[in-house]
Amino acid sequence: MIKWPPRTVIRRAAGLRTMESALIRTGLGPVAGVDEAGRGACAGPLVVAACVLGPKPHRALEGLDDSKKLTERTREELFPVIQRLAVAWCIIEIPAAEVDRLGVHVANIEGMRRAVAGLDRPPGYVLTDGFRVPGLAAPSLPVIGGDASAACIAAASVLAKVSRDRTMVAMDGEIPGYGFAGHKGYSTAAHTQAMALLGPSREHRMSYANVRAAADGVAGAMYTAAVGAG
Repeated sequence: MIKWPPRTVIRRAAGLRTMESALIRTGLGPVAGVDEAGRGACAGPLVVAACVLGPKPHRALEGLDDSKKLTERTREELFPVIQRLAVAWCIIEIPAAEVDRLGVHVANIEGMRRAVAGLDRPPGYVLTDGFRVPGLAAPSLPVIGGDASAACIAAASVLAKVSRDRTMVAMDGEIPGYGFAGHKGYSTAAHTQAMALLGPSREHRMSYANVRAAADGVAGAMYTAAVGAG
C-alpha cells in the first residue's frame, strides 16, 4: 500500500529551489507554484498566476524573491524573463463583481484552480502560497510564506503582481479621479478620500465594508442636499 504523499528528503540547495528540488528527486515533478495579487485591495481584479520552472536553476532568475520584497523595476525586469524561461505559466483575472459574488477567499481558491488548469504542461505537484486548494488534479501543499520559500511560487507572485499593477494603471486612465495607478486599489488614505468624494466606481468590490460605507456616505450626502434644496 502506497502512503501519500511520499516522504521527501530536504537537502541543501541554492536559493529558493530546495523544496522543488526535493519533490523532483522524489519523482513528483514538474512542480507548479501558485500565488495571487490583490486579495487585500478593495478595487480591481484578483489576479492569480501559476508557474512551472525548469528543474535546474537559471542565472537569469537568481533575483527571484517574494514580489513584495522586490522593487517595481526588478519585478518588471523579471516578468518577461520568467515567461520566457518557465516550462509553463498561466495568469488569470477574477473581476471585482465575481469577487463580490463568491467572496474573496472562495474567489482566491477558484482562481488558483483555474490558473493550474490553464498550464500548458500539467504539474506533478503544486505548491500554493498559504492556502490549501482542494480540487486540483495534482497533489498539493500549502506553504506559509511560500513566495519567500519556493522559487516557483516566487515566480508566480511576480507574474501576478506585475499583471495586476498593469491592469490598475490602465484602469486609472479609464476611470480617473481615484488614483488607481498609485495605490493599485488598496485602502490608502488617498483612495479612501476619493471614494468619500466620488463614491465607489464600477471596479470597486461592493462586498467590502469600507466600499459600502463610502457608497452609503455619498448617497446620504446626496439625499441631504436634495432635501435641503427642496
